[in-house]
Amino acid sequence: MRLLRQMAAVAVLFFILTSSALAQFNEPEIQKVPHDERQQFLNRFEEIKWTGQGLYQETTIDKQKTPEVRARLQAEYGDPTQTLEDLINSDNFRPAEAIQFEYWFTVDDSIPMMVLDIDGPFGNGLVYGGASRYIDLMPQIKRTLSQKLMSVDSLSPFQDYFYSPEREQWFDVRYQNGEFVTKEIDSPEGMTINFRYQ
Repeated sequence: MRLLRQMAAVAVLFFILTSSALAQFNEPEIQKVPHDERQQFLNRFEEIKWTGQGLYQETTIDKQKTPEVRARLQAEYGDPTQTLEDLINSDNFRPAEAIQFEYWFTVDDSIPMMVLDIDGPFGNGLVYGGASRYIDLMPQIKRTLSQKLMSVDSLSPFQDYFYSPEREQWFDVRYQNGEFVTKEIDSPEGMTINFRYQ
């Protein structure tokens, strides 16, 4: 009888350990922050210390041209959380802060993460930022995001504006009718770069 109780206790302990180990390897749930919920996201995570640590390990998505990554993000998550149009007319905006797009995410409803372009349509992959307190979870989150994006069957069309301070040039960046196009343009209406630093 005593042996049976010991065996039952070992079985229960094994079940608990196995369940908790499996829980650690569950695929994280990645939800995009919609454009109109940006302020709530910023308020909720205002105490977060942002870092790229835990997100440096290269995945397949890091080797893809950024316009393709953007089309994959569009297919999987829809429109970006924020684009250059949202930033350019804000107080204290500087040309060096020009981005093409940003996607903000909440992972498992509690972990904040952001991804954005490196150099508009001219780079590869993305820049990643996550909460420093979750550094140990970031590699799995990044792998999951990469797998989701690389499993997209059909790229979705998009159209963004990008300003390159190095080139001092505006670009219309898009994917339409199965083609990527990056076209030099004049400053779009309502989007002026102010070079005066005060």
